[in-house]
Amino acid sequence: MGDPQPTAFESETVPDRSAAPASGTADQRDRADLADGTESLDTPDPAAERERIRAFIQDAVADASADGVVVNMSGGLDSTVTAALAVEALGADRVYGLILPCNKVGAPHARDAEALADALGIDHDTVHLQPLFAQFGAVAPDRFDLHDEPIRSGNAIARLRMAVAYLAANATNRLVCGTTNRSEHLLGYVTKHGDGAADLLPLGHLYKTDVRALAEELDVPAFVVEKPPTAGFLPGQRDADDLGAPYDVIDTVLRLAVDRGLDAETVAERVATEADAETVAELLARHRATAHKRAPPPMPEGRGN
Repeated sequence: MGDPQPTAFESETVPDRSAAPASGTADQRDRADLADGTESLDTPDPAAERERIRAFIQDAVADASADGVVVNMSGGLDSTVTAALAVEALGADRVYGLILPCNKVGAPHARDAEALADALGIDHDTVHLQPLFAQFGAVAPDRFDLHDEPIRSGNAIARLRMAVAYLAANATNRLVCGTTNRSEHLLGYVTKHGDGAADLLPLGHLYKTDVRALAEELDVPAFVVEKPPTAGFLPGQRDADDLGAPYDVIDTVLRLAVDRGLDAETVAERVATEADAETVAELLARHRATAHKRAPPPMPEGRGN
């Protein structure tokens, strides 16, 4: 083994915001024995994933004859890890960051994203979407009012963000590099044609807890890893509240049920010390109900007469 590979963050500094309370680090429970003590869950090696994803990004960009990638940066874990890996794969001059706040809740996250983009040495722009969102709501039919409709509004904002990302990609011959992880993908915790739309998903095969471990491998600043995951649309909103459990529990449930094919009752027995049977059932019901988000649009079979 040679010397450790330098990371995209080593050449610059970012603000120290690590005073925020930690919400967790890399999921150690996934690496420990399960409740019955007979087996351990498999988790990917962060160093190997780093190399694998770098090669994946390089190949995807080369295959498309693109000049680089566009990354929507939120200041959170997934987008920061995605941008850092893109810089390692392509070089900072081929990665462009978009920071797209839409309300006061998103302003602190936007400042973090700007500092992270500066630290990575990538070209970036901040576009405040509130005027565009307000105009969108003003011209939409009254029957589809966005006022006091957080889910409807959040989906609309996510789609506006992706529209701006594809504008940038079209203008610069780049690919839109999505930031969705496997936990979000399997639970449908994405917006169709919003953050769920992308040309490539470098983290799409990694659970959230795997992304945390990869962030440590990449020397992502601690304040990013420690941030409570949030969509950033409403004050105090947290992914764990929306999904009904923290990601360390979610990921264990999904590894057992989706990856290993165990039934809900068996999964509930395995995670009994971490979550009750109702939580397991709700997570798996959400997985089934959001299958349409993971599939291409259906079409009639065959070609007709």
